[in-house]
Amino acid sequence: MPDLSRRRRLLVLAICCLSLLIVSLDNTVLNVALPSMQRELGASVSGMQWTIDAYTLVLASLLMLSGSTADRLGRRRIFMIGLVVFAAGSLLCSLAPDLTWLVVFRMVQAVGGSMLNPVAMSIITNTFTDPRERARAIGVWGGVVGISMAAGPVVGGLLVQSVGWRSIFWINVPIGALALFLTWRWVPESRAPRPRRVDPVGQLLVIALLGSLTYAIIEAPEAGWDSPEILAFVLVAAGSLIALVGYERRRPEPLIDLRFFHSAPFSGATVTAVCAFAALGGFLFVNTLYLQNIRGLSALNAGLYMLPMAGMTLVFAPLSGRLVGGRGPRLPLLLAGCAMAASGVLFAAFDAESTTALLFTGYILFGIGFGLVNAPITNTAVSGMPRAQAGVAAAVASTSRQVGQSLGVAVIGAVLAGGAHTGATRTAFLAAARPGWWIIAGCGAAVLLLGALTTGRWADATARRTAALFEGEAARDHRQARTGS
Repeated sequence: MPDLSRRRRLLVLAICCLSLLIVSLDNTVLNVALPSMQRELGASVSGMQWTIDAYTLVLASLLMLSGSTADRLGRRRIFMIGLVVFAAGSLLCSLAPDLTWLVVFRMVQAVGGSMLNPVAMSIITNTFTDPRERARAIGVWGGVVGISMAAGPVVGGLLVQSVGWRSIFWINVPIGALALFLTWRWVPESRAPRPRRVDPVGQLLVIALLGSLTYAIIEAPEAGWDSPEILAFVLVAAGSLIALVGYERRRPEPLIDLRFFHSAPFSGATVTAVCAFAALGGFLFVNTLYLQNIRGLSALNAGLYMLPMAGMTLVFAPLSGRLVGGRGPRLPLLLAGCAMAASGVLFAAFDAESTTALLFTGYILFGIGFGLVNAPITNTAVSGMPRAQAGVAAAVASTSRQVGQSLGVAVIGAVLAGGAHTGATRTAFLAAARPGWWIIAGCGAAVLLLGALTTGRWADATARRTAALFEGEAARDHRQARTGS
């Protein structure tokens, strides 16, 4: 990639952030619209779950393939294809005649979405080569999540109440078209210097692993963990994981290079992403049910109630990027873990729902924690890796986020099964939610522990050894290419 002026680099960052905005908005807006969609399409609760989970499953399954494909064929090219497919999928979703077609078109959306965020992050990594500038750029990137969290429920509530649920998909089309034009005009092409070969077996094993695991988690609360169907899918997931690890270790150019995990910071960032986004998924799920089903708020008012959390995410995400750029990832990870754990404990042990002041305090604490955690996750995942592998490294981090959010919703949903129904009393709901809040607090504690363990001198040494391993391999390949051997 050619050297770009500061103004051009900032423009590239803004264009990449547009892709994150439409994907993040799509998730938050959709949650607000679920009741209206359920009524019009005559769908069950599980049917509504699949409108979310089909998207998440396809997205998580294809992120690593999209990242490696972009490194090989060109990041701008794959990014533009993703924008077209995502916008087309959104338009099709708005025209869906029934639930089945809506789920199918959500999967089309996910195919496009898999080409956006990890590829955009790879573009950012290769545009901002200075570590401090890159950390700040990633902080801005994280701030877009806060914008989408703040705007999504409000925009979704207004659209659903004034136009109807189909309009929530329309907004992706003009934003996608604008991002497509700006990408074509201003984003330079870049690719890995040594293209990687396709790994179809590894990709199929990833799909089998994530698909079977997701299905088992979603269906287990109703079918029972001891049912033959669920046990069969659990066995498929376990078998796929074992086969994936064994196969990828022997392959010269694997889909997932397991040597990445020799770096303690990279491994820590991967697990931290799962824990942090599991906490987010559970947090949003519990509060959506509480505010709308127990407090009786409209979708719009429920979204307004969540603004303190979204506002804190918006404020602390760029601050976290500056902290990572100036002092490294340790401090923001420790602060994030403390804030998220404190929020969970406030709800679990002190009944934060009892007063609006305590409720908002819990929201603010969680927003602070979630705002702080994103930048160190992404920065740690990509900064220790060679730039040629940036797409794959970013895709692993993005996949961890999707898997974590799916797990959070599934586990908290199972915990709430006895008291989360529309007709549940406030007392019954709070009793059912308490174990879920302890799980969220545990996720925050895990972020704190991982931040302490994977950011010290020992962890930095493992990252340097891993980087040296890849650099030595690249130098050897370069010598072989020059000599023609």
